[in-house]
Amino acid sequence: MVDPQIVPPLEVLAVGELLIDFISTEYADSLEDATNFKRLAGGSPANMAGNLARLGRAAGLVASVGKDDMGDYLLEFVKSLGLNTAGVHQVDLPSTLILITRSQGVSNFEPYRQADAQITTQQLPAEVLQAVRIFHTTCFALSREPARSAILTAAQMVKTFGGVVSLDANYAAKIWPDQTEAQQVVARYCAAGALVKFSDVDWERLYGSPLTDPAQAAVFLHGLGAQVVCITLGEKGCFVSRGAEQHVVPARPIEVKDTTGAGDAFWAGFLCAFLDDHDLKTCALAGRKLAEMKLQHFGPLPVQINKSDLYLDVE
Repeated sequence: MVDPQIVPPLEVLAVGELLIDFISTEYADSLEDATNFKRLAGGSPANMAGNLARLGRAAGLVASVGKDDMGDYLLEFVKSLGLNTAGVHQVDLPSTLILITRSQGVSNFEPYRQADAQITTQQLPAEVLQAVRIFHTTCFALSREPARSAILTAAQMVKTFGGVVSLDANYAAKIWPDQTEAQQVVARYCAAGALVKFSDVDWERLYGSPLTDPAQAAVFLHGLGAQVVCITLGEKGCFVSRGAEQHVVPARPIEVKDTTGAGDAFWAGFLCAFLDDHDLKTCALAGRKLAEMKLQHFGPLPVQINKSDLYLDVE
């Protein structure tokens, strides 16, 4: 059990994958074409929480890594960002790694999973959850046990305590082959009144058909119980919805150096503005701003980012 006296109240607790990304140093359409790779700390919840910490938010991470050199590296890296890592455990399995192609569009990837799914309820004590404003996870994290049950139980506790739950629906069949099961778990998570982020690619992968009407997709997700829906549309920008309130925020032309982690940056910017009680459109604009910073930067964002920069573009 974690002593609540040593865990400060967290604005955001992200739960899920902390892993090694090996990203090709050259642009490649497939891993077969990639020959050289750069090692980076990765995992969507870790990226997102790290970006919030860079913005000065009180953020924590719950994850499992191996008792190996890569696990040591990952733990030290997230600590260096200022994240609360009381919930990051090292287990007797190799740290998870993913091979990824560097891309200006949608990256190709191949996962090698071990330690990441070994998240248990012991890492998510009630005295920590009751003080969390936003509890965030991903489809990747929900795709395997025991992490799935631990996360779903914790999300329900956060809702009961009055917090908000958040989901990045980063679904891929390589991660979660049982598509029907994935749809059911996403529906269960949405039912907790979640803030939900889909990309158009995530939607097609999870539901089996192209996303042709973001507004209709939002109606569906609201019907499952989601309170806020955000659908990112690549070069077309994003669509955000809170019931009757809807906005389209266009993308702006920029030089793209690396797309890996752009969605995590977007959601960190969005949640940062949400925590500051900004309106829905401003949240989306803040997300766009941080995503633009990431798209123009290869690898992780700089250690510190001025939060006020997110609100420079409010039109």
